Amino acid sequence: MQAFQSLLELLGMLVTDPRTGVLIALLVLASICDFRVYRIPNWITASGTAFGLIYNTVVPISPHAGFLWAFEGLLLGLLMTLPLYALRAMGAGDVKLMAMVGAFLGFPAIFYAVISTFIVGGIAALGFALFNRALGRMLGNVKNIVQIMVLSAIGGIKPDIHMEASQSVGKLPYGVSIGIGATGYMVARQLGYL
Repeated sequence: MQAFQSLLELLGMLVTDPRTGVLIALLVLASICDFRVYRIPNWITASGTAFGLIYNTVVPISPHAGFLWAFEGLLLGLLMTLPLYALRAMGAGDVKLMAMVGAFLGFPAIFYAVISTFIVGGIAALGFALFNRALGRMLGNVKNIVQIMVLSAIGGIKPDIHMEASQSVGKLPYGVSIGIGATGYMVARQLGYL
């Protein structure tokens, strides 16, 4: 009964707080674009980021929220995903999308949304590799990246990671994982699991 009431509250939130509905709509749109063409258009992330920052400034969800709260969320979403972009494990659109989510959710909620996204993305990557019969190659790539990162950290040099196309397991539309992970976090939070 408690879960049902929380679910009704979540659905009510979509109507009473445009922030949630707009974020979910943008995540669905970005997921569809990424799934179809492996690209998240800048107009989605830029307009979403602007909306998140402005709306949270004008209509903060609590007295301690506002522009700074939303900007901290944006920054943390960006900083947590930027290393994956540097490793070429995530595209620039994915990083911008996660920063956009941060502008909506603020700090510290974005931390949990990113962790949820990483879990969903990891499961998707494993499923993708298994489906393409490339799990061994994927695990080998992960091992090589970890070795390069550790050796670079020990030697104090910038890691230089280049992967041949033949080594790649394939392209995974990570925007879908971001959409599922961020929405899953919001639902879990509303249902009282987080």
